[in-house]
Amino acid sequence: MIGDEGEQLGIMSTDKALQTAKEKDLDLCEVSPNSNPPVCKIIDYGKHQYHQKKVDKKHKKMQKKTEVKGVRMGFKTGDHDMEVKAKQAKKFLGAGNNVKVSLIFRGREAMYKNLAREKMLKFQESLSEICSIETP
Repeated sequence: MIGDEGEQLGIMSTDKALQTAKEKDLDLCEVSPNSNPPVCKIIDYGKHQYHQKKVDKKHKKMQKKTEVKGVRMGFKTGDHDMEVKAKQAKKFLGAGNNVKVSLIFRGREAMYKNLAREKMLKFQESLSEICSIETP
């Protein structure tokens, strides 16, 4: 049993521990249920919850969310433009973001899906040393 100010109160029965907590208008919280005997602490549970929420909020704020950045190119995009798009995608990946590559078809370009697949594979090869493909 641990007191409200961190002092050891020794081993006691559950009834006596609850009575001690009630006398101080505080709550009895089980800290380590797996130990023998279980360790309990007298705390103000509302204050404990408030402090825990503040800590969780701080940790959540510190985490960086990964964004999905997009790189769009057309079917007729030239080789140099593909290099520029690959460079931009590398920049996004270096910043820790995911990159979604889209190939846009206009009109009858949709008939040439095999050429489009080759173009996407070529783009994939240019990025293969720094990333991996999640969904083809």
